[in-house]
Amino acid sequence: MSPLPDILSQLNDDMRRDDDWGAVASYIPELAHIDPAQFGIAVTTADGEVFTAGDAETPFSVQSITKVFTLAIALGRSGDQLWRRVGREPSGKAFNSIVQLEQENGRPRNPFINAGAIVTTDEILTGRLPREALAEILQFIRAAAGDENIHINDVVARSEKSHGHRNFALAHFLASCGNLNNTPNKTLGTYFHHCAIEMSARQLAMSGRFLIETTKLPRLIRPPRIRRLNALMLTCGHYDGSGDFAYRVGLPAKSGVGGGILAIVPGVASVAVWSPGLNRYGNSKKGTEAMASLARDMGWSIF
Repeated sequence: MSPLPDILSQLNDDMRRDDDWGAVASYIPELAHIDPAQFGIAVTTADGEVFTAGDAETPFSVQSITKVFTLAIALGRSGDQLWRRVGREPSGKAFNSIVQLEQENGRPRNPFINAGAIVTTDEILTGRLPREALAEILQFIRAAAGDENIHINDVVARSEKSHGHRNFALAHFLASCGNLNNTPNKTLGTYFHHCAIEMSARQLAMSGRFLIETTKLPRLIRPPRIRRLNALMLTCGHYDGSGDFAYRVGLPAKSGVGGGILAIVPGVASVAVWSPGLNRYGNSKKGTEAMASLARDMGWSIF
């Protein structure tokens, strides 16, 4: 029998044992009032089994985790020419750094920092209406999860737009460098809405199955692209905390300021953890701790 039920149950107990939950993302008003003392974890294996513990059915704003899906779509539309507009290197800076974008002449360091994700969103949006681009993103995520009950939280999207001054600054700077095909308003409207997609930890774990790379699951993208996405998640998926996460956990993963983390165990499983309190890097504090324990207990590090 799988040891996962017992391990996840113990993790849930361990994470609730102390009150150091971290701080929620208060710069987005709709996320500021969320109780940080929540924790959920879900694992879906390549064999189709699903294991959960804690608040794994509670929907939350996945935020930057959607950048994994938009990157997959943008690469499917544009192929390697996308890399002319955005790099593939770790940032070493905050996820919303304007200074780094200026230093590098409007070419974002990677597709997971905000400026890079704005570029990939712009790539998907080019030549179509925002509602068409958002429909494609939602369709991709729903197909990945095998679940039609995944939606955009419009209240969160409006909250992000109303307080997204730094993202507007990034978009306008990208446009000034000729690296935006659409208007900042059009691109950011789409960006804010896909970041406001809500999922539970169980749904998020299911949505990550396409990155496990196994013949046992439906294939949404080709194997070489799966490996490249996983490589970028390992090196860039936790912003300037990516090296620390790779050291502690040793798995490709993408975080979001809503407190979620999607991690991939290549060939084995997709893992999602959620706890809304963040550490100093802007990644889930309890989520990072839980992933480190899970990877250790299951021997899942890729190193």
